[in-house]
Amino acid sequence: MELVAFAAWCFFVAFIGGLVGLVLGNLRLPATLLVASSAAAGGGANLAISAIAAFTAAAVHIRAGRINWRLVAWMGPPSIAGALVGGYAAGAIPEALLLGLITLVLLQSGVSLLRRPPAAPRPADAPEPDLDVRAALLSGAVIGVLGGLVGLILGSLRMPALLRWVGETPQRAVGTNVAVGVLVGVAGALAHLPNAAPDLDAILVGGGASIPGALLGSRLTGRLSETQLVRAIGVVLLIAAVGTAVQALT
Repeated sequence: MELVAFAAWCFFVAFIGGLVGLVLGNLRLPATLLVASSAAAGGGANLAISAIAAFTAAAVHIRAGRINWRLVAWMGPPSIAGALVGGYAAGAIPEALLLGLITLVLLQSGVSLLRRPPAAPRPADAPEPDLDVRAALLSGAVIGVLGGLVGLILGSLRMPALLRWVGETPQRAVGTNVAVGVLVGVAGALAHLPNAAPDLDAILVGGGASIPGALLGSRLTGRLSETQLVRAIGVVLLIAAVGTAVQALT
């Protein structure tokens, strides 16, 4: 029954994540730890499941043309490097403090997106927005370090960075975020191998349930208007903030 409940939760998390371009590993982590053989094995399994869900959603966004590959190339390497540095330094800073700070950022980002005025529809022939590459590099590295310290991909922090600082459009930010999430998830899972092999049963059950959830959610992304998508992202960021706060307290 635990595995059935775990599979159902992974499906739901992947569905919501696929819809708004977030992996939401912080919402899945407590359930993964319950079914895993150890905390270390559960952490590695959670990163592997996150990578599977992100890869599945990214495949749909690739076909829909919602991934900015130039931005992935700029943001991916510093995100991976930051995650490795953070993973190596894990334990140097109290995890509860880090999770508390992440909670505050998620709350502020979610409220800000919900209060954001509706955007005017972009004409089909409108030029691509100017992107801040330096913001992509810096935010990728900083979020990567934070994620490495707490064992999460933290796409929930990368999404508001893509929208507010880098300047990407919501539709392409969704696909770009999950694409970067694939790279960080794979790197994080591999980095956990020296400590403890990820729990294979948890990966098979959680990853298998995440695939249809991510497929369904990511296919619905294109049916939302830009305003609806931004509001959906804002709501999910607030939910992620609650999950992170619970994790910090426990």
